[in-house]
Amino acid sequence: MTNENSTPQLALSAFTLSKRDDGIAILSMDVPGETMNTLKVEFGEQVNDMLDQIQSDSSIKGVVVISGKDNSFVAGADISMLASCQSAEDAETIGKGGQAVFQRIEDMPIPFVAAIHGPALGGGLELALACHARVCSDDNKTQLGLPEVQLGLLPGSGGTQRLPRLISVQQAMKMMLTGASVRPKQALKYGIVDDMVPRSILLDVAIEMAKKPKIKRKPVKLDLMGQFLERTPMGRKVMFNQARKQTKAKTQGNYPSPERIIDCIEIGLEKGIHQGMAIEAKHFGHLVMTPESAALRSIFFATTEMKRENGVEGVAPGKLKKIGVLGGGLMGGGIAFVTATKANLPARIKDIRSDGIAHAMKYSYDILNKKVKRRFMLHSDMQKQLSRLTGSVDYTGFDNTDVVIEAVFEDLTLKQNMVADVEEHCAAQTIFASNTSSIPIGQIAANAARPENVIGLHYFSPVDKMPLAEVIAHEGTSNQTISTTVELAKRQGKTPIVVKDGAGFYVNRILAPYMNESAEILLAGEPIEQIDLALVKFGFPVGPIKLLDEVGIDVGTKISPILVAQFGERFNSAPGFDKLLADDRKGKKNKRGFYNYAGNKPGKDVDESVYDLLGITPNSRLSEKTISERCVLLMLNEAAMCLDEGVIRSARDGDIGAIFGIGFPPFLGGPFRYMDTLGIKHVVERLTYYQQQLGDKFTPAACLTNMVEQNQTFYR
Repeated sequence: MTNENSTPQLALSAFTLSKRDDGIAILSMDVPGETMNTLKVEFGEQVNDMLDQIQSDSSIKGVVVISGKDNSFVAGADISMLASCQSAEDAETIGKGGQAVFQRIEDMPIPFVAAIHGPALGGGLELALACHARVCSDDNKTQLGLPEVQLGLLPGSGGTQRLPRLISVQQAMKMMLTGASVRPKQALKYGIVDDMVPRSILLDVAIEMAKKPKIKRKPVKLDLMGQFLERTPMGRKVMFNQARKQTKAKTQGNYPSPERIIDCIEIGLEKGIHQGMAIEAKHFGHLVMTPESAALRSIFFATTEMKRENGVEGVAPGKLKKIGVLGGGLMGGGIAFVTATKANLPARIKDIRSDGIAHAMKYSYDILNKKVKRRFMLHSDMQKQLSRLTGSVDYTGFDNTDVVIEAVFEDLTLKQNMVADVEEHCAAQTIFASNTSSIPIGQIAANAARPENVIGLHYFSPVDKMPLAEVIAHEGTSNQTISTTVELAKRQGKTPIVVKDGAGFYVNRILAPYMNESAEILLAGEPIEQIDLALVKFGFPVGPIKLLDEVGIDVGTKISPILVAQFGERFNSAPGFDKLLADDRKGKKNKRGFYNYAGNKPGKDVDESVYDLLGITPNSRLSEKTISERCVLLMLNEAAMCLDEGVIRSARDGDIGAIFGIGFPPFLGGPFRYMDTLGIKHVVERLTYYQQQLGDKFTPAACLTNMVEQNQTFYR
C-alpha cells in the first residue's frame, strides 16, 4: 500500500514509495508522459525527498528500486538538459548533483536492490551501481551499459568509479570506451548483477535480496595476467599506457572523451574514489562544452526525431505482413535477414537458381548461429527467426506480398522486366522497391502499369550492419508508397532518409567526387597509404582507396558513366583506371586490387605492382591536410548542391545520410554542420583557391556563394 507519509505534491513525482508489511519498501520510477524513464536534473530533489522518508521510517528494513514502466528500467539521462549549460562549470554542477544523490543511496544503512528489466543505460546503470545489489530479468529487452562515449561524454554520476571497482577493470574500461551494452547473461558473468531471473519473479527475488544484509563483496576473480595488470602498480601502468595507445590509434585523437574516461578510472584507482569522483565531474563538465560532443549529440537528436516521422507528413503507412526479395546474392541475403530478424516479417526469396536461395538463407543462418554459439541467443529463437525465410525459383507465394524488394545486377532492362513480373504475379497494391545504387527510379518505372507503386530502397553493404537506407521517390511515386517504404526500413532497423530521384541519389552522388579526387591524387604520384592515412586521420573509418577495394573497383566504374550522363564532366572518373579492370582487379572480392590480400595480413599492405600497372612512380609531395581538404571539399560542395536541388529534404537528412551511409566523421556532425563550423565563407574561399589551381570541378556551388552574400548558415 502507498506510504501514508506521501504528500499530495508527490503525486506528480516520477517516484513513488510503497511499503510492504514485511518491512521492504518499493521505490518505483515512472516518468509522467514519457515512453521510457530518463533521468532529469529536477529529479534530484524528488529522490532526496524519498530518501528522507526512508531514513525517517525505522520500520523499513530494505528497499527495492524498480521501474514503473513495462519497457525500461532507466534508459539514461535526458541529455537535452545539457543544452542549457553555458559553461563547463554549469555541466560539472550537473555531474556533481548526480554523484551526490547516488552517493546518498550507497551510504544508506539498509540494503538497496535494483530490480532491472529493459534497458539500464548511462545514468540508469549508474543508479543501479549505487545500489548494494542488482538482479536483472533474462528478457531480450534487458541490456546494461554506459554508452556516454558515443555522445562525446563520459559517465558523470559515478560510473567511472563504481564499475571498475565492481568488475574487472579491463572489462569496465572496455564497456566505457566502446559504449557497448551487455546482455543479461554477460552482466551476470562479469559480475555487474548478482542474479538473473525470469521477469515473472524479478520483484520477488529482489525483495528477498533486500531482506538480507548488504553483500560483502570479494575481489573479482582474475587470471594471473589479470592480477598483474590490475593489482600491481607496474601492471596498472602497463594497462593504462596500452589503453591510451590503442585508443589513440583508433580515434586518431579526434574524440577527446575516451582519453578522459581512462584518466578518471586511473586516478580513481590510484588516488581513491573521492579524487576519482572529482575528476569525473570536472572532465564531464569539460566534455559537455566540446564541439565534438555537441556534434554527436546533434546526431542523437536527429535520429530520435527521424524515428517519429512518417515518410510523408500526415500519410500513414500501409500494413506490412509479408515481404518478397528478388535475388539471392549478398544484398538479397542481407535484406532477407533484416526483414526476418529485425522487422519480424516473413521474407519470401526468389532466385533463378535454388542454390541462390540456399545461399541467401545461409547468410541469415551464419549470423544467427554465431550468436547461438556465443550464447547471445537461444537455439529455439534462431529457429523461430529462420522459419520466417522461405524461397522459390518462381513467383509462387508472392501473390500476398506487401513489398517486393529487388536486389539484382545493375541492369536497367532486367529491373524493368522485374517490375512487369511483379505487376503480373502480385497484388495490385504491392510495392516494387529497387535496391539500385545508381539507376534513376524513374527509368526503372518507365514501362510500369502502376508507376505509383515503384520506389527505390537503397541499402548499404553489409546490410546487417550499415544503419542507413535511402528511400527514393520518382515523380510518380505515391505518398502512401513512400510512407510504407519508410516504415519498412525503420522496422528493419534502418534510419531512412527520403531523397529525390536522380543519378547516384544522395550518398553515392556526394561520394563520387570525393573518390574521383583521391584517384587523381594517386595518379599524380601520391602513395596509396599516404592518401588513405590522410583521410583516416581526418576521421573517416577507412581511406578512399581502401574503400574502393572494399566496395569493388568494378562497382565504382559502373556508377561513374551514369553520373556523367546526368551531371556532366565534373563526375568524370580518373583516366587510366580502366587498366585495373583489364588486369582483373576488382578489389577485395577477388583478392586483387590496390592492396595485397595474400599472406598473414590480407588487405593491410599495398600491392606495389599496382603502381607499375598505372604507370606511377610513388613520391609523397602533398601534406595530409591538402589531400584531405581536396577530397572533402568536393564532397561538401556536392552536398550543398543536393540540398539546393531538393535531392535531400534538409541539412539534417544530409548529415545523417553522409554519416550513416559513408562514414563521414561523426564528431564533425555531418557535411552541413561541418560547413557551418568552418564558415561558409571559408568553404567558398578554399573551393575558389583550388578552382584556380586545379580546374572548374572545384567551382563553388551557387547556393554557397549566395549564402555568403546573405550571411546564412545551414543551421540556426
